[in-house]
Amino acid sequence: MHAAVISAADAPPVYRDHPDPAPRRGDEMVVEVLAAGLHHLTRAKANGSHYSSSGGYPLVPGVDGVVRDQEGNLRYVALDDTPLGTFADRTLIDPHRSVILPDGIDPVKIAAAMNPAMSSWVALRRRVDFHAGQRVLVLGATGNAGRMAVQIAKLFGAGQVIAVGRDTARLKALTALGADETITFDQIGHAADVDVVIDYVWGEPAAGAMMAMLTARSDRTAPLAWIQIGSLTGQTAPVPSVALRSARLQIVGSGIGSVPARDFLAELPELASAVAAGAIDVRARTVPLAQVAQAWTAETDDRIVVVP
Repeated sequence: MHAAVISAADAPPVYRDHPDPAPRRGDEMVVEVLAAGLHHLTRAKANGSHYSSSGGYPLVPGVDGVVRDQEGNLRYVALDDTPLGTFADRTLIDPHRSVILPDGIDPVKIAAAMNPAMSSWVALRRRVDFHAGQRVLVLGATGNAGRMAVQIAKLFGAGQVIAVGRDTARLKALTALGADETITFDQIGHAADVDVVIDYVWGEPAAGAMMAMLTARSDRTAPLAWIQIGSLTGQTAPVPSVALRSARLQIVGSGIGSVPARDFLAELPELASAVAAGAIDVRARTVPLAQVAQAWTAETDDRIVVVP
Protein backbone atom coordinates (compact mmCIF):
# COMPACT_ATOMS: atom_id res chain seq x y z
CA MET A 1 0.00 0.00 0.00
CA HIS A 2 0.94 3.69 -0.05
CA ALA A 3 1.28 5.99 2.94
CA ALA A 4 2.70 9.34 4.03
CA VAL A 5 5.80 8.63 6.11
CA ILE A 6 7.62 11.06 8.41
CA SER A 7 11.21 10.11 9.25
CA ALA A 8 12.08 12.89 11.74
CA ALA A 9 10.43 15.70 13.70
CA ASP A 10 11.51 18.38 11.23
CA ALA A 11 10.92 16.31 8.08
CA PRO A 12 7.88 16.65 5.82
CA PRO A 13 5.81 13.56 5.04
CA VAL A 14 6.93 11.51 2.04
CA TYR A 15 4.44 9.56 -0.08
CA ARG A 16 5.84 6.09 -0.61
CA ASP A 17 5.25 2.37 -0.41
CA HIS A 18 4.62 1.08 3.08
CA PRO A 19 4.06 -2.41 4.48
CA ASP A 20 0.42 -3.46 4.77
CA PRO A 21 -0.90 -3.29 8.34
CA ALA A 22 -1.21 -6.50 10.30
CA PRO A 23 -3.22 -6.81 13.53
CA ARG A 24 -1.05 -7.15 16.61
CA ARG A 25 -3.92 -7.89 18.99
CA GLY A 26 -7.17 -9.76 18.64
CA ASP A 27 -9.29 -6.62 18.89
CA GLU A 28 -7.47 -4.70 16.13
CA MET A 29 -9.08 -4.31 12.74
CA VAL A 30 -7.58 -3.54 9.31
CA VAL A 31 -9.66 -0.89 7.56
CA GLU A 32 -9.61 1.07 4.31
CA VAL A 33 -9.07 4.80 4.82
CA LEU A 34 -11.52 7.03 2.93
CA ALA A 35 -10.70 10.49 4.30
CA ALA A 36 -8.43 11.93 7.01
CA GLY A 37 -8.25 15.51 8.24
CA LEU A 38 -5.02 17.49 8.35
CA HIS A 39 -5.52 19.12 11.75
CA HIS A 40 -3.25 21.16 14.02
CA LEU A 41 -3.20 18.08 16.25
CA THR A 42 -2.05 15.93 13.31
CA ARG A 43 0.99 18.14 12.74
CA ALA A 44 1.75 18.59 16.46
CA LYS A 45 1.69 14.88 17.21
CA ALA A 46 3.79 14.19 14.13
CA ASN A 47 6.54 16.68 15.03
CA GLY A 48 6.52 15.71 18.71
CA SER A 49 5.37 19.09 20.02
CA HIS A 50 2.03 17.87 21.39
CA TYR A 51 2.03 16.68 24.97
CA SER A 52 0.40 13.37 24.00
CA SER A 53 2.99 12.50 21.33
CA SER A 54 5.40 9.62 21.86
CA GLY A 55 7.96 11.19 19.48
CA GLY A 56 8.95 7.89 17.82
CA TYR A 57 9.99 7.75 14.15
CA PRO A 58 9.36 6.78 11.43
CA LEU A 59 5.62 7.24 11.61
CA VAL A 60 2.53 7.61 9.45
CA PRO A 61 0.61 10.72 10.63
CA GLY A 62 -3.15 11.03 10.98
CA VAL A 63 -5.08 11.11 14.25
CA ASP A 64 -8.56 10.35 12.96
CA GLY A 65 -10.58 9.75 9.83
CA VAL A 66 -13.43 8.00 8.10
CA VAL A 67 -12.74 4.37 7.22
CA ARG A 68 -14.51 1.36 5.77
CA ASP A 69 -14.28 -1.90 7.68
CA GLN A 70 -14.28 -5.40 6.21
CA GLU A 71 -18.07 -5.66 6.60
CA GLY A 72 -18.55 -2.52 4.51
CA ASN A 73 -19.47 -0.25 7.44
CA LEU A 74 -18.33 3.35 7.41
CA ARG A 75 -16.73 4.36 10.70
CA TYR A 76 -15.34 7.53 12.18
CA VAL A 77 -12.26 6.56 14.16
CA ALA A 78 -10.06 8.43 16.63
CA LEU A 79 -6.65 6.82 17.01
CA ASP A 80 -4.54 6.53 20.11
CA ASP A 81 -0.87 7.44 19.83
CA THR A 82 0.36 5.09 17.10
CA PRO A 83 3.10 4.91 14.45
CA LEU A 84 0.46 3.97 11.85
CA GLY A 85 -2.05 6.78 11.42
CA THR A 86 -4.73 7.47 8.85
CA PHE A 87 -2.57 9.06 6.14
CA ALA A 88 -2.40 5.73 4.34
CA ASP A 89 -4.46 3.49 2.08
CA ARG A 90 -5.20 1.25 5.06
CA THR A 91 -4.62 1.39 8.78
CA LEU A 92 -5.25 -0.45 12.05
CA ILE A 93 -8.01 0.61 14.42
CA ASP A 94 -9.47 -0.38 17.73
CA PRO A 95 -13.20 -0.67 16.87
CA HIS A 96 -14.05 0.48 20.40
CA ARG A 97 -12.54 3.86 19.53
CA SER A 98 -14.84 4.30 16.55
CA VAL A 99 -18.49 4.87 15.75
CA ILE A 100 -20.41 3.40 12.83
CA LEU A 101 -21.74 6.10 10.52
CA PRO A 102 -25.01 6.01 8.59
CA ASP A 103 -24.99 5.06 4.91
CA GLY A 104 -24.80 7.96 2.48
CA ILE A 105 -22.77 10.19 4.78
CA ASP A 106 -20.04 12.35 3.25
CA PRO A 107 -16.68 10.99 4.49
CA VAL A 108 -14.85 14.22 3.61
CA LYS A 109 -17.27 16.38 5.57
CA ILE A 110 -17.03 14.16 8.64
CA ALA A 111 -13.23 13.94 8.44
CA ALA A 112 -12.96 17.72 8.15
CA ALA A 113 -15.30 18.56 11.01
CA MET A 114 -15.00 16.05 13.81
CA ASN A 115 -11.62 16.97 15.30
CA PRO A 116 -12.02 20.77 15.37
CA ALA A 117 -15.69 20.57 16.36
CA MET A 118 -14.99 18.07 19.11
CA SER A 119 -12.87 20.59 21.02
CA SER A 120 -15.71 22.95 21.92
CA TRP A 121 -18.43 20.28 21.86
CA VAL A 122 -16.69 18.19 24.52
CA ALA A 123 -15.58 21.26 26.48
CA LEU A 124 -19.15 22.51 26.90
CA ARG A 125 -20.55 19.04 27.54
CA ARG A 126 -17.88 17.56 29.78
CA ARG A 127 -15.72 20.27 31.38
CA VAL A 128 -18.20 22.85 32.68
CA ASP A 129 -21.79 22.90 33.82
CA PHE A 130 -23.07 24.67 30.74
CA HIS A 131 -26.77 25.24 30.25
CA ALA A 132 -28.99 27.00 27.74
CA GLY A 133 -29.20 30.75 28.08
CA GLN A 134 -25.63 31.28 29.25
CA ARG A 135 -23.37 33.76 27.49
CA VAL A 136 -20.30 32.43 25.70
CA LEU A 137 -17.22 34.27 24.44
CA VAL A 138 -14.99 32.49 21.90
CA LEU A 139 -11.40 33.73 22.05
CA GLY A 140 -9.74 33.03 18.70
CA ALA A 141 -13.00 32.63 16.82
CA THR A 142 -11.70 33.09 13.29
CA GLY A 143 -9.82 29.79 13.10
CA ASN A 144 -11.46 26.56 12.00
CA ALA A 145 -12.16 25.29 15.50
CA GLY A 146 -13.22 28.76 16.67
CA ARG A 147 -15.76 29.08 13.83
CA MET A 148 -17.25 25.77 14.89
CA ALA A 149 -17.24 26.78 18.56
CA VAL A 150 -19.46 29.75 17.71
CA GLN A 151 -21.91 27.44 15.99
CA ILE A 152 -21.81 24.73 18.65
CA ALA A 153 -22.40 27.20 21.50
CA LYS A 154 -25.45 28.45 19.62
CA LEU A 155 -26.56 24.89 18.89
CA PHE A 156 -26.40 24.14 22.62
CA GLY A 157 -28.68 27.10 23.36
CA ALA A 158 -26.28 29.88 24.36
CA GLY A 159 -28.17 33.08 25.04
CA GLN A 160 -25.40 35.16 23.51
CA VAL A 161 -22.24 34.24 21.60
CA ILE A 162 -19.43 36.80 21.27
CA ALA A 163 -16.67 36.07 18.75
CA VAL A 164 -13.22 37.58 19.39
CA GLY A 165 -10.37 37.75 16.90
CA ARG A 166 -7.94 39.99 15.06
CA ASP A 167 -9.11 39.65 11.45
CA THR A 168 -12.15 41.93 11.14
CA ALA A 169 -13.21 40.50 7.77
CA ARG A 170 -13.28 36.96 9.13
CA LEU A 171 -15.03 38.16 12.29
CA LYS A 172 -17.77 39.83 10.27
CA ALA A 173 -18.51 36.55 8.49
CA LEU A 174 -19.24 34.85 11.83
CA THR A 175 -22.52 36.71 12.29
CA ALA A 176 -24.01 34.43 9.64
CA LEU A 177 -22.94 31.44 11.74
CA GLY A 178 -24.59 32.59 14.95
CA ALA A 179 -22.29 35.16 16.52
CA ASP A 180 -24.41 37.84 18.21
CA GLU A 181 -21.43 40.17 18.49
CA THR A 182 -17.94 40.28 16.96
CA ILE A 183 -15.12 42.23 18.59
CA THR A 184 -11.35 42.57 18.45
CA PHE A 185 -9.05 42.00 21.42
CA ASP A 186 -8.87 45.68 22.30
CA GLN A 187 -12.66 45.78 22.71
CA ILE A 188 -12.92 42.79 25.02
CA GLY A 189 -13.69 44.83 28.13
CA HIS A 190 -17.08 45.62 26.58
CA ALA A 191 -17.92 41.90 26.61
CA ALA A 192 -16.93 41.17 30.20
CA ASP A 193 -20.23 39.88 31.53
CA VAL A 194 -20.20 36.40 30.04
CA ASP A 195 -20.48 33.03 31.74
CA VAL A 196 -18.05 30.94 29.69
CA VAL A 197 -14.89 31.69 27.70
CA ILE A 198 -13.67 29.16 25.11
CA ASP A 199 -9.99 29.99 24.64
CA TYR A 200 -8.03 28.86 21.59
CA VAL A 201 -5.18 31.38 21.91
CA TRP A 202 -3.66 31.39 25.45
CA GLY A 203 -0.32 33.21 25.87
CA GLU A 204 -0.05 36.96 26.46
CA PRO A 205 -3.24 37.81 24.52
CA ALA A 206 -5.36 35.50 26.66
CA ALA A 207 -3.87 36.82 29.92
CA GLY A 208 -4.49 40.39 28.79
CA ALA A 209 -8.05 39.58 27.78
CA MET A 210 -8.66 37.83 31.09
CA MET A 211 -7.59 40.81 33.18
CA ALA A 212 -9.54 43.26 31.01
CA MET A 213 -12.68 41.17 31.41
CA LEU A 214 -12.31 40.60 35.14
CA THR A 215 -11.73 44.29 35.77
CA ALA A 216 -14.79 45.28 33.73
CA ARG A 217 -17.26 42.69 35.08
CA SER A 218 -20.31 44.28 36.69
CA ASP A 219 -20.37 41.52 39.32
CA ARG A 220 -17.06 39.87 40.10
CA THR A 221 -18.78 37.29 42.26
CA ALA A 222 -20.66 35.93 39.24
CA PRO A 223 -19.01 32.66 38.07
CA LEU A 224 -16.79 32.78 34.99
CA ALA A 225 -15.60 29.47 33.53
CA TRP A 226 -12.51 29.89 31.35
CA ILE A 227 -11.93 26.78 29.21
CA GLN A 228 -8.39 26.57 27.85
CA ILE A 229 -8.30 24.48 24.65
CA GLY A 230 -5.66 25.83 22.26
CA SER A 231 -2.37 27.72 22.52
CA LEU A 232 -2.01 29.47 19.18
CA THR A 233 -0.18 32.47 20.64
CA GLY A 234 1.80 30.86 23.45
CA GLN A 235 2.25 27.77 25.59
CA THR A 236 2.28 29.82 28.79
CA ALA A 237 0.18 32.78 29.92
CA PRO A 238 1.22 35.28 32.61
CA VAL A 239 -1.94 35.16 34.71
CA PRO A 240 -1.46 37.27 37.87
CA SER A 241 -2.56 35.85 41.20
CA VAL A 242 -5.05 38.68 41.64
CA ALA A 243 -7.06 37.25 38.77
CA LEU A 244 -7.86 34.22 40.89
CA ARG A 245 -8.51 36.14 44.09
CA SER A 246 -10.49 39.14 42.89
CA ALA A 247 -13.17 37.32 40.90
CA ARG A 248 -15.02 34.03 40.86
CA LEU A 249 -12.87 32.67 38.06
CA GLN A 250 -12.46 28.99 37.25
CA ILE A 251 -9.78 28.03 34.73
CA VAL A 252 -10.03 24.51 33.31
CA GLY A 253 -8.41 22.75 30.39
CA SER A 254 -10.13 20.51 27.90
CA GLY A 255 -8.21 17.94 25.91
CA ILE A 256 -6.63 14.53 25.89
CA GLY A 257 -6.14 13.54 29.53
CA SER A 258 -8.41 16.09 31.18
CA VAL A 259 -11.31 14.40 29.39
CA PRO A 260 -11.33 10.58 29.56
CA ALA A 261 -11.33 8.75 26.23
CA ARG A 262 -14.70 7.20 27.09
CA ASP A 263 -16.23 10.69 27.36
CA PHE A 264 -14.91 11.70 23.95
CA LEU A 265 -16.26 8.49 22.47
CA ALA A 266 -19.65 8.96 24.09
CA GLU A 267 -20.06 12.33 22.35
CA LEU A 268 -19.05 11.14 18.87
CA PRO A 269 -22.40 9.78 17.60
CA GLU A 270 -24.36 12.96 18.35
CA LEU A 271 -21.62 15.17 16.95
CA ALA A 272 -21.42 13.09 13.76
CA SER A 273 -25.21 13.35 13.39
CA ALA A 274 -25.07 17.14 13.79
CA VAL A 275 -22.38 17.43 11.13
CA ALA A 276 -24.22 15.10 8.77
CA ALA A 277 -27.44 17.06 9.24
CA GLY A 278 -25.73 20.33 8.31
CA ALA A 279 -26.10 21.87 11.77
CA ILE A 280 -22.42 22.85 11.62
CA ASP A 281 -20.98 24.65 8.61
CA VAL A 282 -17.92 22.79 7.32
CA ARG A 283 -15.28 24.11 4.95
CA ALA A 284 -13.32 21.23 3.45
CA ARG A 285 -10.79 20.89 0.63
CA THR A 286 -9.63 17.49 -0.52
CA VAL A 287 -6.02 16.73 -1.37
CA PRO A 288 -4.79 13.41 -2.79
CA LEU A 289 -2.56 11.48 -0.42
CA ALA A 290 0.16 11.59 -3.09
CA GLN A 291 0.30 15.39 -2.66
CA VAL A 292 0.52 15.37 1.14
CA ALA A 293 3.99 16.96 1.23
CA GLN A 294 2.70 20.11 -0.50
CA ALA A 295 -0.41 20.25 1.68
CA TRP A 296 1.45 19.71 4.98
CA THR A 297 2.39 23.37 5.40
CA ALA A 298 -0.33 24.97 3.27
CA GLU A 299 -2.02 28.09 4.62
CA THR A 300 -5.77 27.85 4.00
CA ASP A 301 -9.08 28.81 5.57
CA ASP A 302 -10.49 25.42 4.65
CA ARG A 303 -9.82 22.19 6.49
CA ILE A 304 -7.59 20.04 4.30
CA VAL A 305 -8.79 16.47 4.02
CA VAL A 306 -6.38 13.86 2.67
CA VAL A 307 -7.97 11.27 0.40
CA PRO A 308 -6.03 8.10 -0.58
